[in-house]
Amino acid sequence: MAGRYEYEVEEIREGMIGGKMSGDKLEKVLNAHTREGWQLEAITSVEVKGRIGPGGVEGVLVTFERPLS
Repeated sequence: MAGRYEYEVEEIREGMIGGKMSGDKLEKVLNAHTREGWQLEAITSVEVKGRIGPGGVEGVLVTFERPLS
């Protein structure tokens, strides 16, 4: 039987109205998940719907995986 995995997706954006994505912010998210046994699976650039107005802001979805215990 093939290995079984669980996944977690984290939505990251710099601010409510956009702005440059911070490498430091992404690094903190990656390190925090790694300490919990997660492995980076993918980073996808997306337009994330904001809370202010109908528009969206640029962001990334970071997908992690780890084997089921």
